[in-house]
Amino acid sequence: MARKKKQDKSLMKQKPKLDEETLEALRLRDEKNKKRPEFHRQEWFRFVRLSDGRWRRPRGLHSSMRRGYAYRPKKVSIGYRGPAKARGLHPSGFKEVMVHNTADLDSIDPEKEAARIAHGVGTRKRMAIIEKAEKLGIRVLNRGS
Repeated sequence: MARKKKQDKSLMKQKPKLDEETLEALRLRDEKNKKRPEFHRQEWFRFVRLSDGRWRRPRGLHSSMRRGYAYRPKKVSIGYRGPAKARGLHPSGFKEVMVHNTADLDSIDPEKEAARIAHGVGTRKRMAIIEKAEKLGIRVLNRGS
C-alpha cells in the first residue's frame, strides 16, 4: 500500500509548463468562478420535476426572468465567461486529451497535456493505459483509486 501512495504522490507533483499569461488567466478564472451565481431554470423551486434546476433559457412571452427584472434570478450571459487563455484547461493547468487506448498516448505532449481515460474503457485496458502513461511521464486525470 505504501508503494502505491508513493507513485501517486510523484504523479500529483507533475505540473504543466505554463507562461505567466496563462497562469494569470487561470487565477482570474478561479476568482470569477467564486463570484459566478448558480444558474437555475425559471421556477425550478416550484415543481418537483424541475428539482435539479438545470439551466434552460426562459422563453415565455411575459416571462420576467427573460426580460431581466432585477428581482428574478440571473440569466446566463457572455459577461460571466472566463478568460480565453484558460478555456478548456483543467484546474491544474493541463489541456485535457481523451484517451481510448495506449496508442493515443503517443500524441500527447507531457509538458502541456494530460490524459483523461474515456468512460467506456474497461479495467484491463485502463491499467495498460496508466502503466504506459507512467513510463512516458504523462499525467492521467482520472486514475481511479
